[in-house]
Amino acid sequence: MSRELFEVVTHTEDRAVLVGIDRPRPDGWALEDDLAELARLADTAGATVVATATQRLDRPNPRTFVGTGKAAEIEELARAERATVVIFDEELSPSQQANLEGLLPSVRVIDRTQLILDIFALHAASHEGKLQVELARLEYVLPRLRGMWGHLDTERLGGGRGARFGAGESQLETDRRLTRRRIAELKRELATVAQARDTQRAARARSGVFRIALVGYTNAGKSTLLNALTDAGVLVEDRLFATLDATTRRMDLPDGRTVTVTDTVGFINKLPHGLVEAFKSTLDEVREVDLLLHVVDSAHPNADAQIAAVKVVLQEIGASGKPQLFVYNKADLLPAAEQERLAALPGAVLVSGRTGAGLDSLLAKIAAIAAQGDRVIRVMVPYNRGDLVRYAHEHAHVVDEEHTAAGTKLTLAAIPEVAARFEAFETD
Repeated sequence: MSRELFEVVTHTEDRAVLVGIDRPRPDGWALEDDLAELARLADTAGATVVATATQRLDRPNPRTFVGTGKAAEIEELARAERATVVIFDEELSPSQQANLEGLLPSVRVIDRTQLILDIFALHAASHEGKLQVELARLEYVLPRLRGMWGHLDTERLGGGRGARFGAGESQLETDRRLTRRRIAELKRELATVAQARDTQRAARARSGVFRIALVGYTNAGKSTLLNALTDAGVLVEDRLFATLDATTRRMDLPDGRTVTVTDTVGFINKLPHGLVEAFKSTLDEVREVDLLLHVVDSAHPNADAQIAAVKVVLQEIGASGKPQLFVYNKADLLPAAEQERLAALPGAVLVSGRTGAGLDSLLAKIAAIAAQGDRVIRVMVPYNRGDLVRYAHEHAHVVDEEHTAAGTKLTLAAIPEVAARFEAFETD
């Protein structure tokens, strides 16, 4: 299948016009917020925003998203600003996109979903991440191939943008067949990866190590916090979706306990469902951990709406019931009164990943939660069972250790599954 199918989104030389509709919004986002975020997405993809266009509607026009009159205005605006692409702030249906391409002949037409998919494709680094993004892009492209094919075919033939079918019809069917075949291949390969990941997760669950996942809105500071907690050395960029691949590091708590912390892909308002599905094996990690650290950019003017957007995704992946601490990052940028208000919220911790302020308090809260499910036991391990002593240090929290004539006396705090390994050696 031709790679041209994917080369229909933004390029570094693109000049973009952003389009949104002003309609009732139950999610707490204003149109200005949506367009500001869309502008950041466009910048992340390498495009320069040259203009915006809006229209007040109760609901999107089912044929053209905006009205035909507004579409004509957008075409004039695009020509005047020498724009090369028009980006709509919601996902367009295949028919809407095809109709808009006819009304906007001077530019490429893409939507928010396509833009996010392109950004994910740019930033995916691991083999699994690349497979996940390719799957999401292909599933997005498949119902749109007819409209895209006319454009691609005329480019191959050196014709104008207006021609649609004709000689390209047989190639269209070929592209559809190849796309479906590749989707099936990707699903099989990702299923194999997911199986291996499940095996690893099961092993970690049996290990008794307390597991933590960082979740939050994109660019909330999760990677900065991971670096501050674990010296992970993860690249930190002031760009949306700078981190796509999960990174897991070990971390020592103040009580001596060792836990794991996993940084995950950032969420966003109107995150494409296809991406959630494609990244399901990665996001399953979130559902299986013992504690979520919901990292919030507390200095962001739309922080509450971002929290709500993250909660929607957590609900979608079945992780909303997990124990959770709300880590209000960048708290050093807030006025004192706002710091006091946030600190009073249930499960809230105020930190600064940049300065390190509040990290001690965060670690103490994590340690308290990690200890809740522990069983405390005292055991006498014979010297010929050094394997059990090593196991204790690897899978339990060793509160006290004493070498006696009879063996190694240990006081352990461990989950019941781990504690059960020592029942034969329990002592008063």
